[in-house]
Amino acid sequence: MDPGAGARTSSKGVGDDDDWFDDKLDDLGLVTALATDLNLRDTPQAIQYIRTRMFSLVPETAAGMTSTRISEVLNYRRNLPPIISIAHVQALLSSPSAVEREVAELARRGFLRRIIVPRRGAVGEFIVLSSDYEASIKKTTRLNEYTRENLLKYLASNPDVQVLGRGALKPAEIEELVHAGFLTAHHSGGVVSYDAISGTMRSYARPEDKITLTSLETISRQAAGSLGTVGGQGALRNAGGSGGGSLSVMAPTTSPATEYRLAAPGAGSFLKLVSGAIGHLVSLLGKSKFREVPESMLRERWDGGIAKVKDARHAAAKMARGESTGVLPGQTRKWRQFYGLTFDWVLQEAVGAGLVEVFETGSVGRGVRAIR
Repeated sequence: MDPGAGARTSSKGVGDDDDWFDDKLDDLGLVTALATDLNLRDTPQAIQYIRTRMFSLVPETAAGMTSTRISEVLNYRRNLPPIISIAHVQALLSSPSAVEREVAELARRGFLRRIIVPRRGAVGEFIVLSSDYEASIKKTTRLNEYTRENLLKYLASNPDVQVLGRGALKPAEIEELVHAGFLTAHHSGGVVSYDAISGTMRSYARPEDKITLTSLETISRQAAGSLGTVGGQGALRNAGGSGGGSLSVMAPTTSPATEYRLAAPGAGSFLKLVSGAIGHLVSLLGKSKFREVPESMLRERWDGGIAKVKDARHAAAKMARGESTGVLPGQTRKWRQFYGLTFDWVLQEAVGAGLVEVFETGSVGRGVRAIR
């Protein structure tokens, strides 16, 4: 390969974790849409595309996992909510603004529901098909029939609702729905600790959550000229100013209003999985000098260099001869920690979250670069 045509190889061995390139990759322009299926044109198609490509199939042979572990993996996948982030859809299609308009229209028509997890930035803005959401309400055993029917009636009458209206349901029903995971309580008048936003979440939290720590939503509702417009009493101290030390949650001078937002049971597990996977992908890019590598190399790192053997007997024969069979899938982080999340799915999620970008190199295929 010509050293000036995109990348230069170094003398490092294949087993090295460090960068294989001494120079930056050529950048011929960003890839604006990651979907490889040319028939993928709108949000409903993207939803099905994303959901069916989230996980790799469990290897039939030489998986490197016990039957118990395989059962755990399959049960974990089955229990995840059928939600996807809006940012993921925007990464697939060529026009994020068109996706946003389409999501709003589909929500008004009752085709899908929008679920927002506060202080989680782009990856906390989910959509779920209304049919899937209603099915999860109907099949749960954590709601009594009266609460179930009242919630379904309310959702049918309010197709694009995100926050439960005042007096929409009885307090006992709300409490039951919170415990079942279909509602979350959001205190709109308080100040949030920065410590509550940890790890990779800090990278794609919205500015008001990771800098001022005072909700811009709350400020916008305060009377002009009041203390509330600057975050209330103690806002400066909470932001670390005026001699303030570590940031912490301060008790508000008045009881904050509580909003009950629609939620999806298991959304916490989904967020933990996604944030961990994105963080790992970014850390793999960090192994390279310029925090960029060809997509093919990043894929190989994500997959962990798994063994490519025809069957278990072949692998056993190679081991008996003292030959290396490589790393079995079950021994890689992709399966141990991320339950077989596919590389393409995680890459799309990371692009949507604004942590990486994909570009054309013209020589070694597409490149992937960390931008935060």
